[in-house]
Amino acid sequence: MQLTPLDYALIIGFFTLVLIIGISVSRKSGKNTTEYFLSGRSMPWWLLGFSMVATTFSTDTPNLVTDIVRTNGVSGNWVWWAFLLTGLLTVFVYAKLWRRSGVATDMEFYDLRYGGRPAHFLRGFRALYLGVVFNIMAMSAVTLAAIKIGQVMLGLTPVETVLLGGVVTVIFSAVGGFRGVVYTDFLLFFVAIAGAVGAAIYLVNLPEVGGVAQLLAHENVAGKLSILPDFSDTEALMGILVIPLAVQWWSAWYPGAEPGGGGYIAQRMLAARDENHAIGATFFFNIMHYALRPWPWILVALASLVVFPDVASIQEAFPNVEEGKLGQDLAYSAMLTKLPPGLLGIVLASLGAAYMSTISTHLNWGSSYVVNDFYRQQVRPGASERELVNVGRITTVVLMVLSAILALFLTNALQLFDIILMFGAGTGLIFILRWFWWRINAWSEISAMFASGIISLLFGFTDLGATLFGGGAVEGLLPAWSKFPLVVGITTLVWVGVTFATPAETQETLSRFYRKIQPGGPGWRKVVGLAREAGEPVDRAGKWTVPSGILAMVLGCLLVYGCMFATGNWIYGNYGLALGLTLGVGVAAWLLRRIWSQIKGEIL
Repeated sequence: MQLTPLDYALIIGFFTLVLIIGISVSRKSGKNTTEYFLSGRSMPWWLLGFSMVATTFSTDTPNLVTDIVRTNGVSGNWVWWAFLLTGLLTVFVYAKLWRRSGVATDMEFYDLRYGGRPAHFLRGFRALYLGVVFNIMAMSAVTLAAIKIGQVMLGLTPVETVLLGGVVTVIFSAVGGFRGVVYTDFLLFFVAIAGAVGAAIYLVNLPEVGGVAQLLAHENVAGKLSILPDFSDTEALMGILVIPLAVQWWSAWYPGAEPGGGGYIAQRMLAARDENHAIGATFFFNIMHYALRPWPWILVALASLVVFPDVASIQEAFPNVEEGKLGQDLAYSAMLTKLPPGLLGIVLASLGAAYMSTISTHLNWGSSYVVNDFYRQQVRPGASERELVNVGRITTVVLMVLSAILALFLTNALQLFDIILMFGAGTGLIFILRWFWWRINAWSEISAMFASGIISLLFGFTDLGATLFGGGAVEGLLPAWSKFPLVVGITTLVWVGVTFATPAETQETLSRFYRKIQPGGPGWRKVVGLAREAGEPVDRAGKWTVPSGILAMVLGCLLVYGCMFATGNWIYGNYGLALGLTLGVGVAAWLLRRIWSQIKGEIL
């Protein structure tokens, strides 16, 4: 594959523009940590919404979707489609609570909700655990995808790809801060979408594919098209659909889809102008992320089954690719080599945009944890704002280097997806309930965090656990789909037991939290009652918005899943079903608008 001068001009021009944006906002971003990590809490909903979408559109995302479709068919995507439920719960219940909290990071929440040394430990430990360890794992998966693209499309070695992509990204991330990230995300979004859609249209119409009709009728593709798994296959039905929808969405912690909100999604909610802007940003993100964006990747993945039916055919076409990097996910990059000049440059620029957007967000988010929740709290409480910003910039560089090194040793992104999912199993329920149940304390979260990881390792539910403990204690005794709910069940029993075995947070701590957040509901009745008896009422007697928020969540799910199914059926040519789904989406949107107006009125 040869790049033309036009391709090079598009790619170089794009990267130059991104650097200019980062440098131009560096002075304002470097004023203090609030500017560097939250852009002064002044961002509008639409800009934050585009940023969320761009951030979750990474180089590893189309590779992951391709791996899933080629292995389990289109229905295999329910493993991440199920996270829409927690996404919309965040939109209509938790977004306003996060913005109301006024914290700088979601780790700071621990010192607001809990008290004493356990809360202090939890804040510092999770800051390093998530901001460094898990963050590096997530970034390494993204960098691995960039390495595969570089090998297949440009003939670059892994080290060359890491250096080219990492240097530009780390420069504009370090100097531009969060403001630079959000501004460039707006540009990156349109470049990335244009590249994905353009590639899908061209590749589906390749002579060897023959257009949508021939693609859907091809013997390699016909059995992969269903949006729902085969209901007669119990193993697939449970693992692909039932467990994700019944258990996974509320019980697992995963970056970008944390139950109750968290991570870089929380960072954007905290940077919003007000509570309504936080809600608008997260809702816009969920519509784009789940309903519309996956289909260009799915179409390319299906087309790849015609052109490259198995891994052996990919290896034959690209003999220079390292054996350790071969996998089903490589088919996406392999298909992109067939693009014509001009479109190829746009697509490569879009993949660069996807890479930079995700990595820059993770770098800024991770460094915010290190600075606000570890360095300032544990190392230098009296550090100046200039010193903290400089520590943030140094941390940005270190995180980039460590993630790049780890990426050189990985094979495919699905490895880390499974590991992160299993290590967070069972912790999600705490993140949902801690806002609305006074009895949860810091020890609840500490026990859940450690129990989830230890159980996953002991039972061999991850590659590391299988290596250390010979395949796990329950290998062969239980079906594969039962692993996740088993970890969730045991972890939940552990943290609930620990909750009642340890003292509750003090009335002072609980009253302070309630007075600021106003979560409402029966779970705080005791705390509110004790405060009234003491002559210090904490409840402003506002209406509890959670019931209407849950109704909005249900309607939102019907709307977004309806959009997703309708889009798929329009593409498949099932016009009657597609029309019915489209009409259903319209009804759900009308009902949701009415509920949304009520929620906004309750907030105001």
